[in-house]
Amino acid sequence: MSNWQDPAAVALMLDELETWAVVGLSGDPTRTAYEIARLLQQRGKRIVPIHPSAPVVLGEQGYASLADVPFGIDVVDVFRRSEAAGAFADQAVEIGARGVWLQLGVVDEAALARTTAAGVAMVMDTCPAIEWRRRGSVGG
Repeated sequence: MSNWQDPAAVALMLDELETWAVVGLSGDPTRTAYEIARLLQQRGKRIVPIHPSAPVVLGEQGYASLADVPFGIDVVDVFRRSEAAGAFADQAVEIGARGVWLQLGVVDEAALARTTAAGVAMVMDTCPAIEWRRRGSVGG
């Protein structure tokens, strides 16, 4: 396992941090972001959809950008391509998030270095569902 999936960072986000901004979350239930957001809710997390059209998703008001969210965000969960992910990691640091989670297949080593240097935990190339399964804990 690489330092991309530091067990302490994973544990912090899954066990302690409650409010998850889900970048790229739309109202399409066939998309992975929707499935994972629903799982996060089932696990007691508050989700905040971040999408240019700012839809209400799974009963939560969406916002066009992280900067538009009028309350604190603990984790920024990024469902965007690797080329776009670093900008969201930087924004997470700017808004005072405590964690950044880049989903399965999303890797930006430079963003990992910047984010962790700023004192923000970050994991890449994995998914909360995978990590809960590894711990023997899946579902609601």
